[in-house]
Amino acid sequence: MQWTFDTKNSRKAMNTGLIAGGLLCGMLVVVGCEKEKPVPPPPPTVEVTTVTVQDVPIYKEWIGTLDGNVNAVIRPQVSGYLVKQNYREGEPVKKGQVLFEIDPRTFQASLNQAKGQLAQQQARYDTSKANLARIKPLAAKNAVSQKDLDDATGSELSSRSSVETAQAALENAQLNLSFTKITSPVDGIAGIAKTQLGNLVGPSSSQELTTVSSVNPIKAFINISEREYLSAKEGRKNVESIVLELILADGSVYPHKGRFSLADRQVDPATGTLKLGTLFANQNNLLRPGQYGRVRAAVGVRKAALLVPQRAVAEMQGKYLVTVIKADNTADIRPVKVAEQVGTQWVITEGLQPGDKIVVEGIQKVRPGSPVNPQPFVPKAPQAQAKIDPAATEAKPAAPAKQEKR
Repeated sequence: MQWTFDTKNSRKAMNTGLIAGGLLCGMLVVVGCEKEKPVPPPPPTVEVTTVTVQDVPIYKEWIGTLDGNVNAVIRPQVSGYLVKQNYREGEPVKKGQVLFEIDPRTFQASLNQAKGQLAQQQARYDTSKANLARIKPLAAKNAVSQKDLDDATGSELSSRSSVETAQAALENAQLNLSFTKITSPVDGIAGIAKTQLGNLVGPSSSQELTTVSSVNPIKAFINISEREYLSAKEGRKNVESIVLELILADGSVYPHKGRFSLADRQVDPATGTLKLGTLFANQNNLLRPGQYGRVRAAVGVRKAALLVPQRAVAEMQGKYLVTVIKADNTADIRPVKVAEQVGTQWVITEGLQPGDKIVVEGIQKVRPGSPVNPQPFVPKAPQAQAKIDPAATEAKPAAPAKQEKR
């Protein structure tokens, strides 16, 4: 049997099949692509607040160094061995309280000697005075020579001056003996003793015995710039009436207010600042010399200031940025200029308008122009410590184990 093929019809049928297969594959690909298209994620949720407007006080702050109102350096005025310390280091002392004692025996002996010399000179003076009293009537009657009268007068004057010299020596000896008891010249806090008992001390010693600082009131020294000084002078402000606050190292505000008390005579040419002294009451001796703090003064009021939370302001390379939510709920990152800090808020001078909505929480989630889901910002209250139920913490007997069924 002989087979024959129609080549033309076969090719036409093959081309038709290939076209149909291609169309089918294309339809399958389109259907598959439509099914695998990803669903866009929802916009991120952020917490927003509104820019507020209010009058706020303007504060100036300076770093202050505390120092005693009076710092009395205690040094010995006579030489001798230190035999006693009568105060507790770091505790309050009163004016006139004996702090140290020097061995007084040498000075007591000098005092006794001065008393004897005074008595001796006093006896000579009494004798010369009696002689002069006898010679004067005789000289008036020319019963004695003029020379005898002059000698008696000179002897009386000489003995009188000797008595005065001996009296001064006695007072000096008494003073030196009193210097063996070293007292505090002021009420204050006595520091740690710099010299040990048994050491030989004296006026020429390079080391002081201790220091007593009067700390009620206590001084806080600050340095203000020359511009601030000139501004205060031009404004003719009574700086002594300005109320000051002291912020301690732990961030707490000292309960007593302070005031300006003094200014240095010159501006420091090296720093261009003027040193000022302020005074704060310190009845309980909480503040001590050497502490650091921030002295704050209210110098004015900024009217209609724009306030935003500090956490809503991001700092990047010296610039401050705020994320603003537009009316269509898209993000807009704007540069702003900040001024003073008021509590936990910034004062904004440029870049925002009253009523603008800004992002407080979730700033890292947004991009410029991206949509967001804004929610009101609610400040979190401080978490209270959970109360422990004593009954829940009591040890309870363990439940008996269940017996296995056999």
